[in-house]
Amino acid sequence: MDAMELPVTRYALSGDVSVAFQVMGDGPLDIILIPGFMSHIEFQHELAGWTAFLRRLSKFARVITFDKRGQGLSDKMSDAPSLEQRMDDVRAIMDVVGSKRATLFGHSEGCAMSILFAATYPERVSKLILCGGYGKRRDLPDNFEELIRERIKLWGTGAMMKRVAPSLAANADAVAQFAKFERLSASPGAVKSFMLLNAQIDVSSILPSVRVPTLVLHRQKDLVIPVELGRELAAQIQDAKFIEYPGGDHAFFTGDVEASLGDIEEFVTGHRDGSSGDLERVLSTVLFTDIVDSTRSAAAIGDLAWRRLLDSHDQLAIQTIAKHRGTLVKSTGDGILATFDGPGRAVRCALAFGAAAKQIGLPTRAGLHTGEIEIRGHDIGGVAVHAAARVMAHSQPDEVLVSRVVTDLVAGAGLKFAERGSHELKGLPGRWDLFAASA
Repeated sequence: MDAMELPVTRYALSGDVSVAFQVMGDGPLDIILIPGFMSHIEFQHELAGWTAFLRRLSKFARVITFDKRGQGLSDKMSDAPSLEQRMDDVRAIMDVVGSKRATLFGHSEGCAMSILFAATYPERVSKLILCGGYGKRRDLPDNFEELIRERIKLWGTGAMMKRVAPSLAANADAVAQFAKFERLSASPGAVKSFMLLNAQIDVSSILPSVRVPTLVLHRQKDLVIPVELGRELAAQIQDAKFIEYPGGDHAFFTGDVEASLGDIEEFVTGHRDGSSGDLERVLSTVLFTDIVDSTRSAAAIGDLAWRRLLDSHDQLAIQTIAKHRGTLVKSTGDGILATFDGPGRAVRCALAFGAAAKQIGLPTRAGLHTGEIEIRGHDIGGVAVHAAARVMAHSQPDEVLVSRVVTDLVAGAGLKFAERGSHELKGLPGRWDLFAASA
């Protein structure tokens, strides 16, 4: 397919139901986008950001989109389809396109089906990406059905854009396009059925059964699915990586998408290709921190108290990093990623932040490495980033662990280091000498 050519809609037969799908790119990896309750795979190319997002993914993967039964160009249904029926549709599409194993990219309500599919058919799922999702809607008010009736009255007017993509809600043309998208996606009656069914979905009990590598993405001010549900989702999936982004768009293809695209590419392929433009490469000291036993602590004190602690943690991080002339790249949910132009300041920042976090009852661990990083927009990549993360993984509670290159570069800075032995760092060649820092 030509770089500017739009994909052709095809159909897969799932039982006696025809499911519409499109394919963009030619691999070698497969990504299947599992949609939320709004979908029309042809008209979505008219929406700002959609096609560009898919084209970026298609530079390293074959991207498969579809309208689930009852939506868009797929066969209409009298009732909202069950999760089991939705799984059947995905398997049918995979069989038609010859995909033996794929990364599932679930969005919003599509996350629940993606989770169930990954736990049920792990041999067909290589990785799992959950964006703006939830395991159970714990945030719904008592008058939820009344709210649905009010929203259905406005269906087809573009009113949903204020919640789904507030970054574009002031653009009259974008709202008009979104209004048409609503009308083409599904009828008001079908939307009501979807909303009522989605409110009942609860896959929280099977989250521990997910064994495939999982990446959970969420925007901090998401107006559709609160970020707390995303944090909860990640905490219940073994070894899931959780990343929060600023902004409030629920739609994954609007707003600032560069950071999430880079994180998705790195998660799926193991590297960032740099296809979005020229990369700036600089030498930097990378700091990763992590709250020790965060999941257990959150369960022990409750969601509200834990959220307050995390807010205090994040504020401490911002203040401490700024004081040491560092750059806060992003929050990882229960930790931070930051960079420094001086390794001595990076180590002192890590020590200061660890001490301050301990005072508010949050034991942390930290890892640092100095090397060349790639800067793309607000995010970073490169081997140095992976190395710092792997160093942190060997750190003990209340410990700041550094690589040998850091100790070599801070000679004479008045810092002290204790040997912690030679280790293999996952995915990195050779053995690495690690040291515990102290002032």
